[in-house]
Amino acid sequence: MRTEFPSKNDVVRQWHVIDAQDVVLGKLATKAAMLLMGKTKPSYTPFLDTGDHVIVINAEKIRLTGRKDEDKIYRHFTGYPGGLVEKSAKRVRAEKPVRMVEDAIFGMLPKTKLGKQMYRKLKVYAGDRHPHAAQKPAALAVK
Repeated sequence: MRTEFPSKNDVVRQWHVIDAQDVVLGKLATKAAMLLMGKTKPSYTPFLDTGDHVIVINAEKIRLTGRKDEDKIYRHFTGYPGGLVEKSAKRVRAEKPVRMVEDAIFGMLPKTKLGKQMYRKLKVYAGDRHPHAAQKPAALAVK
């Protein structure tokens, strides 16, 4: 008996829109990562990219629980000596709210070339508009 693996031509990719308004960051990130990896499909294979495209809108209105707005730190290293930049979640939300959502989702994907390929199917927008209407994305609710 042989195990059937989906080929590139067999994978059907759908587009999903997730509205991040008043949704907890972690819950949104887990749902988006599952869709990007393809774990919601019966054809899921760990070493193949069978996932869907995900569009996240209203990233600036994402919700953090507890005191994470003040306590959570985002770190970035510029590459120069003494170039470690640390910003609180409140400041990151004010300057670049898209980064919060992207970092949370990227952290839940595999740390391989395949994970980077899955990450490329993620589109995050701060406002409620996106330029992907031609793909007819299906709205997805996150509880």
